[in-house]
Amino acid sequence: MRRFLLLSWLFASCYANAQYGTNCEVRQFKLNAFNPGIEYEMALGVNSTLDIRVAYQAALEPASSQPLDDFDFFPAITVQNRYYHNLNSRQRRRRSIYGNSGNYIAPSAAIFSPGSRVVEGRLVEGVHGYGGLVYGIQRSFDSGFSFSIDAGAGYYVGPFKGGVQPVVNLSIGWIISEKRWCVGL
Repeated sequence: MRRFLLLSWLFASCYANAQYGTNCEVRQFKLNAFNPGIEYEMALGVNSTLDIRVAYQAALEPASSQPLDDFDFFPAITVQNRYYHNLNSRQRRRRSIYGNSGNYIAPSAAIFSPGSRVVEGRLVEGVHGYGGLVYGIQRSFDSGFSFSIDAGAGYYVGPFKGGVQPVVNLSIGWIISEKRWCVGL
C-alpha cells in the first residue's frame, strides 16, 4: 500500500511539474494608453493567467434607463482569469506567443468607483460592478506594443436595479517588464 501511495505521489508530482508554465509568460507589467492605467498578468498554469487591471476606463452607465447609450470614464479594478486555448496551435503554426499572444476565454469581474454623480436628474452614489464571462484576443510584439480586446456579458450590480449588460474591454499599451518562461517564435 505504501509503495502504491509513493508511486501515485511520484507520478502526480511529475505530472504537476510538467504542466506548470510551459506556454504563458510568468509575469508581465503593461502600461495602458487607451484606458490610462497599469495591468499585471501572471501565469497560473499551462495556458492560464490571472490578469489584474487598475485603470480609468470607459464603461456603461448602468444607473441610466438606457445604459447602452450612456458611456462615461470611471476608475476601475478589473480581474480576469484567462485561459488561452490556442497557444499550442499557434506554436505549431510557427506563430509568436510572446506576451501571451493568443485567444482566451475568461471569467471577468470589475469594480467601478465613480463617486457621486447625477444620472437622469437623480443623484447616484456608491460603487458598482459586474461579474461575467468574456472571449478575447491578445497580441504582443517584440517592440513591447501590446493590445487586447474582449467582449461578453456580465451581471451589473450597484445602487440601481441589476441586470445583464454587455461587457467590452480594450487595452492598448506597452509591456514594461516581463519574466519569460517559454516563449515561442
